[in-house]
Amino acid sequence: MKIPRMSMITLGVADLDKTTDFYEQVLATPPNKTHDGVRFIELPGVWLGLFPLENLAKDIAPNVAATRSGFPGFSMAHNATSEADVRAICERARAAGAVIVKEPQATFWGGFHFYFSDPDGYYWEVAYGEMFAFDANGNMQWKAV
Repeated sequence: MKIPRMSMITLGVADLDKTTDFYEQVLATPPNKTHDGVRFIELPGVWLGLFPLENLAKDIAPNVAATRSGFPGFSMAHNATSEADVRAICERARAAGAVIVKEPQATFWGGFHFYFSDPDGYYWEVAYGEMFAFDANGNMQWKAV
């Protein structure tokens, strides 16, 4: 039996080309695949799918509205290897046109982070913490501190 894991996050986006360019700049990784109008970016341990919002809504069910507003109730995260990496990613995100929602700063849990939103208003946290370790494939592990 396989261990369940999240293998893909698919975001419904308003402008596929603009959002693809944005993520290529921020993640420093071009899309690896395009299939049936969806662009895919492979990241360590998970794929990010970019799907036009209306098409994603139709794919889910005919009665799902292709509308979004306000806080979506979740954020995605990238865990960095140092405070310097957090700051560098912040500047890369800013240069790509991200809205920096929270500037890089110390966290209540002893780490260091910032938040940004992408062109479609999805929130990302980029964080560093002493409790994060990474294996040879870039997968995050928890370590004893």
